[in-house]
This record gives sequence, C-alpha cells and structure tokens, in this order.
Amino acid sequence: MTQTEPAFGGLIQTWRRQRRRSQLALALEAGISQRHLSFLESGRSRPSRDMVLLLAEHLSVPLRERNVLLTAAGFAPAYRERGFDHPDLAAAREAVEAIVQAHDPHPALGVDRHWNLVVANRAVSVLLRDVDPALLAPPVNVLKLSLDPRGLGSRIANFGAWRAHVLARLAQQVDASGDAGLSRLHDEIRALPLPPRASPRREETGPAIAVPFRLEVPGGTLDFISTTTVFGTAVDVTLAELTIETFFPANRETAAAMRALVAD
Repeated sequence: MTQTEPAFGGLIQTWRRQRRRSQLALALEAGISQRHLSFLESGRSRPSRDMVLLLAEHLSVPLRERNVLLTAAGFAPAYRERGFDHPDLAAAREAVEAIVQAHDPHPALGVDRHWNLVVANRAVSVLLRDVDPALLAPPVNVLKLSLDPRGLGSRIANFGAWRAHVLARLAQQVDASGDAGLSRLHDEIRALPLPPRASPRREETGPAIAVPFRLEVPGGTLDFISTTTVFGTAVDVTLAELTIETFFPANRETAAAMRALVAD
C-alpha cells in the first residue's frame, strides 16, 4: 500500500477551525475573497506558494507545520531544520549558553519542542542531585522530571498548583501547535503517580503575581517564579522551537539559599 500526502485544503481548514476563525474572517485578514478561500479548502483551486505562506502567517502556524502545508500544496519546504549543534546555529547557541550560564546561581535551562533538555546551568544540576538516575538518561524530559515522584515531584511543596500549571500550559501548546507528541506528553504527565500526601488539585493560595515553583530542600523551601524566552525572529525550525526557562528567587531567603547551594 502507498501512503498519500494530506491535501492542502483539508489541512488549512483544520488550522482555521483550530484557530476558531470563520472563512470570512480569515479571508478578510489575508486580503482574499471568501469564495477563493472556500475553493482552496475544497480543493477546487490550487494555492500558490505565496498564498500558502500568507494563510499560514495569519493562522500563526508553527514553522514545522508550515513546511507540511507547503509539501501538501506541492512545494518544497521553506524552513530548514538543523541540529542545535550545527555550525549555522553557532551564534544562537552562544546566545542561549550566555543566557543560561549567566543566570547562575539560579536555575535556567533550554528545552526543545517536546520539553526535552537541551542545555542547563549548574544550579539545575544542584537541584537534581537526589533524583532517580533513570530520569536523567537522555533525552531528559523536564516536565516528567519535575512531576514524577522519583524526580522532583515528591519535593514540590505546592504540587497541585504546579501540576495544574504544567498541564494547562501543555494543553495550550497542543492547541496552538497541533503537535501529537505534545498531546502524548500531556497524557503521560496526567497518568504519572502522585507523590505521597500530594493532591492533584490546585491548592488555594494567597495573593500572587504568578504560579510559584516551591521546592523543598534540606533546611527549607525554595520559592521561584519563572520566565520564558524564545527567539522571536527565528526562521530555522529547531531555533523556533527552542525555549529558555529561567527561574528567579521569589524572596531573599531563596536567593541566599541558592548562592550557598551552588557554592558547595
């Protein structure tokens, strides 16, 4: 049996519905007629390469999936996917390393589209000293590592809130990207066993500016708030899918504790 490539019309219709846009709304945004868009979706008209990229841009389709749309329409992919260690990504790699290493003594790491670890600083290694070595075998999935009882799950003081945050963020990414791998990861994380005495529900908290990451360590609890950095102008698939997560101390006690931990 031979496999056939998915039809462009069906793919673009799926993305349009996923973005909750009507044909009329998308047509107006793209500067084309609703009739023409309807013909493209039904297969009665064949899109030009520029039309494929125009519609993908207005639907905020990820670069990897834009290549799929181009291939389905009969065109060559427009966006290259190089390994993170490729010479062409040297400048970006240096930028990522600079951000991550400069964040010491606080945790910072870079992950790929499926939340597999790409780079981490010394502070991350310090906090992972007591986790099950099996979870540190490449590829290291940082979300599984954080919620698995054999990883950091048993030491997260606000486990329910953090788990809810992780699952909600993953669900948003699945909706935005349509990535089957992320969908499977979401299901795998939901199925992870709960640490002893942990609740899967979000705990009630007082006034806060963000969901904290509260990690128990010998001598106390570390409180962090996190930020996310991405390359806003990437035209390489690997670079576009790279995310840098940086954790900042939420109080002076955590800042002092991290300085001491990293210095050991």
